[in-house]
Amino acid sequence: MGDQMIGMITAGPYSAAHNSPLNKTYAGAIEKANGFRPDFVSLGGYDGMHLIYEALKKTGGNADGDTLIAAMKGMAWESPRGPISIDPDTRDIVNNIYIRKVEKINGQLWNTEFETFPNVKDPMKVAVK
Repeated sequence: MGDQMIGMITAGPYSAAHNSPLNKTYAGAIEKANGFRPDFVSLGGYDGMHLIYEALKKTGGNADGDTLIAAMKGMAWESPRGPISIDPDTRDIVNNIYIRKVEKINGQLWNTEFETFPNVKDPMKVAVK
């Protein structure tokens, strides 16, 4: 995009600038392997694989669909994006939403987080209840 984006306020579940040790490791590995910053798409793959791996451990390797889904319900872990969990009722992801501001740091544009709305569930599913 460009410097015209400086100061823009955005909201989302992930920024490569998220300040946590796990994200610094994750973002550094993605940049080293691919030559670009991670985004919410790459992080979705990371979290999805983590969920599958941990669910398989929980089931002793039983990959039957119903068994695996049951094991995933209510799971919670620390992701490079911060804490996330699987809502046991809807099976949707629950995660923080960060309010960010585009800033130029060391010549690059970054979405820097300045406020957090913790444990946000899908608002459409919450509204239906």
